[in-house]
Amino acid sequence: MGRLDNKVCIITGANSGFGEEMTRLFAKEGAHIIAADYNPEILTKYKGSGLDVTPVVCDVTKEDQVKKMVKVAKDKFGRLDVLCNNAGINNKKPYRVHEYPVEEWDMLYNVLVRGAFLVMKESIKLMLKSGGGSVINTGSIGGFRATVGSTAYCSAKGAIRMMTTNAAAEYVKDNIRINSVCPGIFNTAILKGLQPDVLEFLANQVPMGYIGNPIDMAYLSLFLASDESKYITGQSILIDGGRSCM
Repeated sequence: MGRLDNKVCIITGANSGFGEEMTRLFAKEGAHIIAADYNPEILTKYKGSGLDVTPVVCDVTKEDQVKKMVKVAKDKFGRLDVLCNNAGINNKKPYRVHEYPVEEWDMLYNVLVRGAFLVMKESIKLMLKSGGGSVINTGSIGGFRATVGSTAYCSAKGAIRMMTTNAAAEYVKDNIRINSVCPGIFNTAILKGLQPDVLEFLANQVPMGYIGNPIDMAYLSLFLASDESKYITGQSILIDGGRSCM
């Protein structure tokens, strides 16, 4: 038996990176997946994979699209057990506060904070009718410590951390657990195109000595999605190769 047998899961940002690894792993563990992404490539991403994946195009900043995404779970399965609230973006380049273009700041907050809120809001509505569930927000080490040039990103991830804590307190009596997973330096699209010496520099910032693999994030999320973590809520769990302890 799989660790998520027959659980209905929504995963946003499912076209690549953490979201793709979560989608593939969760489906292999027996879950029914609604895989959402703003990129229309999601519609063919898992075609022929043999996995139980229902693709949905969704811009998480658009309330009507978020509602339609959650309605897919309701109409197809009648419930929702797990949300991986994972869609996100990063700075286009480093900025100090006085240099930050307002439109870029707004775009980042729109996706990371407003988007996470809208997805959680609509998903919790269905979880309440389903008798409970597990919400897993994607945070960041940036929600715990500063990164020069990334005030918008770090403060937005700080907002995710507090959104997680507050929402967990609000829904603990409803059998809805809400946690966040907070990665450090990982081998995702953000690192593509960087020179080998830059990658080596980044790896040297990690006490374990190497950049994380998205599958490690997926396994942590799998634990939080499963009943194995039934006594855990309101936590923001760092997964960073020891970087935060140095």
